[in-house]
Amino acid sequence: MARATGGAVAPEPDRRRVFAELFALWLGTLLLIRLVVWAQANLGLHEAVLAAVPLLFIYAPVFTCRLRGADSWAYRLSIPAFRDGRAWWGALRLALLASALIGPPFLVAYHVWQTTLFGVHPGVALPGDILTLVAYQLFFVAIPEEFFYRGYFQTRLNELFPRRWLILGTPMGLGAVLADLFFAFGHSVVQVQWWHFATFFPGLVFAWMRERTGQVLPGAFFHAICNITVVVLDTWYGIRPP
Repeated sequence: MARATGGAVAPEPDRRRVFAELFALWLGTLLLIRLVVWAQANLGLHEAVLAAVPLLFIYAPVFTCRLRGADSWAYRLSIPAFRDGRAWWGALRLALLASALIGPPFLVAYHVWQTTLFGVHPGVALPGDILTLVAYQLFFVAIPEEFFYRGYFQTRLNELFPRRWLILGTPMGLGAVLADLFFAFGHSVVQVQWWHFATFFPGLVFAWMRERTGQVLPGAFFHAICNITVVVLDTWYGIRPP
């Protein structure tokens, strides 16, 4: 890891104001999401109400930009149009490359973890509707979350902290790490799970992709691939029902 050049850290009052803004946005959005999830599960509401979850992730930062008088387009809070096949394929190609590098050691570690510590073995079942799983993880989970955390939070924090570290030719800084902490612990605001801290590590790859390309789509593809892989493995090892 080399050092990259970067500007001065923002003055302390600016940092306090921005952190207060981001914390309020983070906690307010996630508590609303938790309320939506709870209401759907406990009040007998139709599953369609869960569409509010990705909408909150996407539009809460846009609304925050309007309150600040900032241009949300300056944060590249968008994804390419479907007709722009070249951009979608380029994003997918980067995600597949990351998967090819990271996937094999993860699969070995997952197998050792499950068989050694929990005594479970593969071969139980696979998810029934793979296409629905892929569409759900990409459009309902990965793109909205990347839009929120890497699109807005990471870019906003980069305004405070210079990108001084050069990682694989891409400047990164403390802003990416802090945005990733918001991402990792945000899961537990919605629903507490002991393993949520582990999402910090793939989140660093999502953050790198954001810095590398200036877009959220490559990280969203890799985010979806990670989630799909875990769901498939958990089902195959009998940890979750098919």
